[in-house]
Amino acid sequence: MIKRLYDWTISLAQSRHALWALGIVAFVESSFFPIPPDVLMIPMILARPRQAWLIAAIALVGSVLGGLFGYFIGAFLFDSVGQPVLAFYGKDILFDDFAARYNDYGPWAVLIAGVTPFPFKVITILSGSTGLSLPVFIVSSIIARAIRFFLVAALLWKFGDPIRDFIERRLNLVFIAFIVLLIAGFYGVKYL
Repeated sequence: MIKRLYDWTISLAQSRHALWALGIVAFVESSFFPIPPDVLMIPMILARPRQAWLIAAIALVGSVLGGLFGYFIGAFLFDSVGQPVLAFYGKDILFDDFAARYNDYGPWAVLIAGVTPFPFKVITILSGSTGLSLPVFIVSSIIARAIRFFLVAALLWKFGDPIRDFIERRLNLVFIAFIVLLIAGFYGVKYL
């Protein structure tokens, strides 16, 4: 099933409605869809390098709006579905403790998940269910998704087809290394 979704997503990149499709895929990926918008972005930017920044911007806007939808899924469906299940098992008190701890580090969770291959939809829904500050969520989402999509666009715009293999095989490692260095830098500033 995932292979068929992947193939269908790739076919969208070649359609005349590719920009709209990218916005929609970026939106739904941030809340429930399993295929990342990068799958559309890469062939679109390779085919139209002059539109690299527009393509990245559409992915950014779609992803942040989809993240807000995921946030509202967590905020409103958690109360009606998740909370009664937790209460039934006597775990509702544990969730309150988890939510407080999550919200202490929530901006970092959103930033890391927005840049790395960790499913962003999990963090968007979790942020809504724990009541993470909406402005903090929005700002963290914008920063994270801008880094991710504009970095991909910049690499493809600058290096074209030769960078495609690198992006498809190793970009997750680059993003993880970036996050580790970012966290290490903040840790160093705070504690050294």
